[in-house]
Amino acid sequence: MITLAVLAIVCFIRSLPSLVANSGESGQSRFDFAARLEWMTYDARVRWALRFPRSHATNLLGAVFIGDKDLREMNDGSYGYRVKFPWPRYFYGRVVNELAAQGAKAVALDILFDEIDLGAEVKTPIGKSVLSDPYFADELRSAGNVVLATHPMGEIFPAAVFETNALAVGNVYTKVDADGILRQAKAFVEYRKWHPAIRRMARALEWDFRRLRIETNRIVCPRTDGKSEDFISLRTDGSLKFDQEGELVVNQMEASNASQATDSAASKAQKPYEEVRVWQLGIVLAARQLGLDLDQPIIQDDRIVLRAPGGIERIIPVDKAGFFYVDWAIKLNDPERLAYASAVRLIRQSEAREEGQSGFEPKFRGRLVVVGSIGTGGNVSDRGATPLENETVLISKHWNVANSVLTGRFISRASSGVELGLILLFGLISAVLTWNLRVILTSVSVLVIAILYVGSAFGIYLQDRYWLPIFLPVAGGLLLPHVSLITYRVIFEERERRRVRAVFSRIVAPDIVNELLNAEKLSLGGARRDLTVLFADVRGFTEFTDVTQANAEEFIRQRGLRGKEAENHYDEQAREVLNTVSLYLGVVADTVKKHQGTLDKYIGDCVMAFWGAPAPNDAHAVYCVRAAIEAQRAIYAINQQRFADNKRREQENIQRAASSVGLLPMFPLLSVGCGINTGKMTVGLMGSNADILNYTVFGREVNLASRLQGVAGRGVIIISEATFAEIRRHDPVLAATLLERPPVQVKGIRQPVKVFEVPWKQDTGSPRPSQPGAPPRAA
Repeated sequence: MITLAVLAIVCFIRSLPSLVANSGESGQSRFDFAARLEWMTYDARVRWALRFPRSHATNLLGAVFIGDKDLREMNDGSYGYRVKFPWPRYFYGRVVNELAAQGAKAVALDILFDEIDLGAEVKTPIGKSVLSDPYFADELRSAGNVVLATHPMGEIFPAAVFETNALAVGNVYTKVDADGILRQAKAFVEYRKWHPAIRRMARALEWDFRRLRIETNRIVCPRTDGKSEDFISLRTDGSLKFDQEGELVVNQMEASNASQATDSAASKAQKPYEEVRVWQLGIVLAARQLGLDLDQPIIQDDRIVLRAPGGIERIIPVDKAGFFYVDWAIKLNDPERLAYASAVRLIRQSEAREEGQSGFEPKFRGRLVVVGSIGTGGNVSDRGATPLENETVLISKHWNVANSVLTGRFISRASSGVELGLILLFGLISAVLTWNLRVILTSVSVLVIAILYVGSAFGIYLQDRYWLPIFLPVAGGLLLPHVSLITYRVIFEERERRRVRAVFSRIVAPDIVNELLNAEKLSLGGARRDLTVLFADVRGFTEFTDVTQANAEEFIRQRGLRGKEAENHYDEQAREVLNTVSLYLGVVADTVKKHQGTLDKYIGDCVMAFWGAPAPNDAHAVYCVRAAIEAQRAIYAINQQRFADNKRREQENIQRAASSVGLLPMFPLLSVGCGINTGKMTVGLMGSNADILNYTVFGREVNLASRLQGVAGRGVIIISEATFAEIRRHDPVLAATLLERPPVQVKGIRQPVKVFEVPWKQDTGSPRPSQPGAPPRAA
């Protein structure tokens, strides 16, 4: 049992990241201790595998860096320029020009070019003036192989003049795990790309892109500055409407559109947005090399299949959010796997070529080149942690992703089912060994199994890039059950047996046994919790006992019973009374347990129960009221059956009276009145450690529930305003059926108490159950 409990806890801990992942995009949106330790074992495998280099994209990858030295040279004028970062686009055009001259296969710029200034000029060292942005756009078009960075999650896209001249765009969105380490990349992002005119207007008017919504003939544009919403007019076909100056029609009513917003003749129908899929920058680079068709992928829940002519196929394993683990195989400054150069060097070579110089080494011929910053300044730094290094440049993810696609080597992580299976298997092995072998021998055996498994996990990762879990199978499956069982056997076994026997001899309610057993010592310490308490009192019991007593006395008088015979008859009548009230109270108690309530105690002919402890239950008020409804219906069914039985007895008694035979007594029909209240109550074990009395609740709110029970009629359920509020929050449908009643004055509370009645049956035409032989009346 100890092993099963430990394994259940471990399996629950394993399930927590999966539950949390449903609310996060990357599959691990919140920090989790077990997940962090597993990540550490994965990072160790990544670093270890780097010592045994396997196949990599030899002579296919390159990088051009903008480093601190480049920034200083461009800033201090030593190269003939005095420009600060971000540089004018002219210089990126020079980099593209030189890479094209060297014969690069494709170039990815990990720099965002979302703004444009067509009039900005740059003067070269020879005194030539160049329009910066037009020059950059021309070089993009001339090269024909440049991939521009975009950040859809931040609504940052290349300016139209750049995007239209580039080969493609690539997503550079990065999301680190909860421990701050970048392990994954998102294969692609699908987003709504708004028209450039809308994006320009959004920046000018501070619109919230994520809240833009399309309505009939217009787009509603909420603002981030708190001002009233703007709207963009649309044509009847849903396309954008421009005025005579070619500007968007914004905040003009339809009546004025006809006269003031006539579209120019030259304009064509332009949709306000298009649905776009943008692939990760490294995937776009590799697809260029392999000819992969990114327009027609096969997307499944756990994989993405990309195909190219000639039977080339790449299968990328992804999670439900579209993330995949990067195979970190190439570090920064790795000349054997990555050709690299500084940006300033390429700028100089490009300008030198233009002046007629030649003989430069074609270092990047046929390569896929990533251009980005490795500087440490505030506005140029793009650094962070990866499994390989605690701090490195994050543009490295692009060439590592490209490398994975080129080589067809991806990280596959074991499923949750595999991990849970390993935990259970190792838990079983640990339990069998620990229970049957001596302590030292079993400890050595468990340690050897753990070492062999960890070594196998490292070897499998090196060979197949398959991520077998280590932490929970070893720590939770092997070690924790082993330590728990050893501790149980050596120290706590006898004490636990005595404690369990003592608890079970005093505590009989099964719904609180688990909480009591979880405590190492039973104490009096209580807790203040939001609970709902029920008092259900049997109505008609006093009248029933009085009638029974009178009937018994009359019977003894008529028969002349004395002494032992009279006592026996009184005892028989007492048993009948007890059986009757137990029948009704038992129905209430069974219903309480069925609806996850805690049966507190019996107070005479009254049942006291509560919800919300020991097991927390946010909807405790709903559970309580539904239990009361079911109890009333069950009692109603009992009374219906007893009513039918009484009818049969009446007919039989007619015959018995004619034969001078004793008459059969009628079955009494009782009802229950319920009072329910919700609020802060003290709950805990009441009594002493030596003699525990009860697991109970007390406080003002408990007293109010008891008072409400006192004002409830026969077959009536009365609840407080606090209970009604909880029901309305958790079950509006049930709340809609409740009936508000006039406030009542109860003992101990000065102001009248607002109450509600809970209908439980529609039929109200039957006579009251207090009438002898009559069926119960439904409230």
